[in-house]
Amino acid sequence: MNTFGHLLRVTTFGESHGPAIGCVVDGCPPGIPVAPEDFAADLKRRATGNSRHVSQRREADEVEILSGVYEGVTTGTPIALLIRNTDARSKDYGTIAAQFRPGHADYTYWQKYGIRDPRGGGRSSARETTMRVAAAVIAKKWLAQRGVTVRACVTQIGEVLPHSHDWADVETNPFFWPCAAQVAELETYMDALRKSGDSVGARVLAVADGVPPGWGEPIYGKLDGELAAAMLSINAVKGVEIGDGFAAVAQKGSEHRDVMTPDGFLSNHAGGILGGISTGQQIAVSVAFKPTSSLRLPVQGLDVDGNVVDIVTTGRHDPCVGLRAPPICEAMLALVLMDQALRHRAQCGDVGAVSPRVPAAAPKR
Repeated sequence: MNTFGHLLRVTTFGESHGPAIGCVVDGCPPGIPVAPEDFAADLKRRATGNSRHVSQRREADEVEILSGVYEGVTTGTPIALLIRNTDARSKDYGTIAAQFRPGHADYTYWQKYGIRDPRGGGRSSARETTMRVAAAVIAKKWLAQRGVTVRACVTQIGEVLPHSHDWADVETNPFFWPCAAQVAELETYMDALRKSGDSVGARVLAVADGVPPGWGEPIYGKLDGELAAAMLSINAVKGVEIGDGFAAVAQKGSEHRDVMTPDGFLSNHAGGILGGISTGQQIAVSVAFKPTSSLRLPVQGLDVDGNVVDIVTTGRHDPCVGLRAPPICEAMLALVLMDQALRHRAQCGDVGAVSPRVPAAAPKR
């Protein structure tokens, strides 16, 4: 499927080396200010070519608003966004058009459809995520009107971990790294990795602040379940954690439970979600990105006829695809939250209007 969401539905289309990529955002409420220039900042954060440590493909990423916006505000009708591809180099993929790159989606796309677009990976390229980021610009605006903000950073590159965590550092370096003192170390690390021709994975932390309690559904529409599905829909993602995630395996129940007091929760091991519903605490999602599969290091593999061949991927590729992932994780977090908020408003918008939401002595949220 190329569509996700329930009330807020996002459909993306296009291939990495096709003439354009685009999306349709349906179900967006009217009255949200939107202009083409609003998309520039987040698209630049996601873009290739921003540093020597990422793919050197350089796209203009200029958004054309085709529908759903009139006199600078959304109308409530489907919003169509388009971005023209301007820097595709399809010739880089000529030698692998009939080969299956190990660790890539070449083989599975071929098995499913009997045909695939080998240029830049076609639909399986990270280029597709550009439109998710564009769609989320609108979602972030709507959420901000309700006091909700989202942000993300890289919290691991290969075996390297941050020595400290300061959100103020994240946007000051090309790694979205929360410890400015380590930037020089990471520069050296990534230079050596790029020269070796190899790649490495990364971990991204995405958080949302200001989310009120009550968003999410109790069973099949759990907020954490939909966040996990959204993050796993991003190319190269192999794992998702909510709150402490897998670290909870080694914790005692007396440690993991988040105690409530009249002044609020004493901890947030649950990542701001209990029973699939937001608690009013910070939503915290960690996402694991695998090492990039497209490498110039030769490897033995198969072609479409089943012959053993040597495979070498040329072209422009990320030695660590996770370095460009924070804006993408932010986007999926924002889109899921807006969809859940609209669903909550539709069913439970009058909760609290008839009777108090909580007793006066209940913990603050």
